Amino acid sequence: MSKIRFVLFLIFISFSSSINAQPDSKFKFVNNDSEKKIDILIEGKLFTSYLYNDEIPVLRKPVLYPIISASGDTITRGYPLAPRKGERIDHPHQIGLWFNYGDVNGLDFWNNSNAIPAEQADKMGTINHKDIIFEKVTDNKAELIVSSDWMDNDGEVLLEEVTHFIIREDGGSRTIDRITKLTAINDDVQFKDNKEGMMGLRVARQLELPTTQPIALTDSHGNKTEVAVLDNRNVTGNYLNSEGLEGNDAWGKRAKWVALSGNINSHDVSVVIFDNPQNVGFPTYWHARDYGLFAANPLGAKIFSEGKQELNYMLDAGDSVTFKYRILIQNRKADSKECDKRYEEFIGN
Repeated sequence: MSKIRFVLFLIFISFSSSINAQPDSKFKFVNNDSEKKIDILIEGKLFTSYLYNDEIPVLRKPVLYPIISASGDTITRGYPLAPRKGERIDHPHQIGLWFNYGDVNGLDFWNNSNAIPAEQADKMGTINHKDIIFEKVTDNKAELIVSSDWMDNDGEVLLEEVTHFIIREDGGSRTIDRITKLTAINDDVQFKDNKEGMMGLRVARQLELPTTQPIALTDSHGNKTEVAVLDNRNVTGNYLNSEGLEGNDAWGKRAKWVALSGNINSHDVSVVIFDNPQNVGFPTYWHARDYGLFAANPLGAKIFSEGKQELNYMLDAGDSVTFKYRILIQNRKADSKECDKRYEEFIGN
């Protein structure tokens, strides 16, 4: 940590302990050093945890996991950390809400987990949590700032990440703002055009789209997972994007926002992810899959455009780039007009 950031860290910590103790705040942070996580509570109940436990073999980056709606329904898949009956058991690297990419100077940060064969380990990248910089709760929001290192298999740092989470609740709606700044530390860093990226969420089975076909899922290394035909009872998900496209038609299309609506435990719920005009590649392509992967990929264009476009983003040594997203979780199905309004509120902040 630089000297300036260390001073800011001390200032933030000195204030956060007193601010975090506000008795009238609906938000609370609970730091659990032994389990390497920070629980974020709303009205005394778990909303999500910032989980950075590198002792969990499958976890090769920090994540928000689980994520729970205001109705108490878990919108994230349980597998592989806490499997639930009837879930798919594919892609063990898709845990909660995360941020990484499939080709960073030739390293795959997206697919890394303990499911990768040992002979492939040197092709993988790992994101290691470094510091808790700032925690603050007020009467209307909770803020958490953390830093991480994007590292190769030898422990060399390619990128420093500083992420600012801002969490709010308003009635039956909860939002997570994720503002992530990446800085190339020692050398130039290239994000080669790749379909595996970037800000991803793996949702509960109920929010998947119904399917009647057997599925063979393949990652960028050709590893296949055979998925049998699954029971579609209570599988209710449907995508809607800012351009009016629904269902599987939302996959691979550019849009300002995409909403995923469904029903969990007899409660209507929607998850909306908003892109930001300040982000590279805006409006982003969406890696919105029927099997529950819901991701914004601003740096992958080739596969989505069928080769008509290609974006190989370069970050010069010492330079930084920032990505801003908002995730909205509501106790109702998404409405296009409301999503447009919420989007304008987001970009107006």
